[in-house]
Amino acid sequence: MARPKEFDPELVLDRAMELFWEHGYEATSMADLTERLGIGRASLYATFGDKRTIYRRALQRYLESRDPSPIELLSQPGPVLPAVRTLVDLYVNEGLHDPLRRGCLVVNSAIELMPDDDAVCRIVEGSWNTLEITLTSALTRAQAQGEIAPDRDPRGLARFLLTLLQGLRVLGKGPADPGRLRDAADQALQAIEG
Repeated sequence: MARPKEFDPELVLDRAMELFWEHGYEATSMADLTERLGIGRASLYATFGDKRTIYRRALQRYLESRDPSPIELLSQPGPVLPAVRTLVDLYVNEGLHDPLRRGCLVVNSAIELMPDDDAVCRIVEGSWNTLEITLTSALTRAQAQGEIAPDRDPRGLARFLLTLLQGLRVLGKGPADPGRLRDAADQALQAIEG
């Protein structure tokens, strides 16, 4: 008869996510994981698999725990551009107010592990595709509501914003320069409003 787990796998996965988010995949050893998670190596392997599998599950956990999600934020009824501004401001503020300068685990994964890890590529691309589709849908609605000009391309604008948002995540890992992030965000939003 198997022994019951003496730990909460969800809590352990949250701790693993934090550790990978702080240090990255390569700089996090199995010894780091067992120490931070407070479980033995055998239990870690039995529950989650190898380090790469733990990382992928932690990355997926990160995506599922975003609050608020861009989909929720951008699909609210009413004017769209204020919601877009709120989303951009969230990215700016996260970059400016994270004392650990962690950035975004999705962007960090892209920088560290793409294109060599197919599973991570799929997770990252899935995240970016979801954000692009969400932005495209929101900007199409904004266009229908007269918030942006009829000759603008919602998909092209969504891709522009996607690139801006991921760039804000990268710059947010560096020394805090509020002006740099806020100026870029403001210029992007002015370009969208046309």
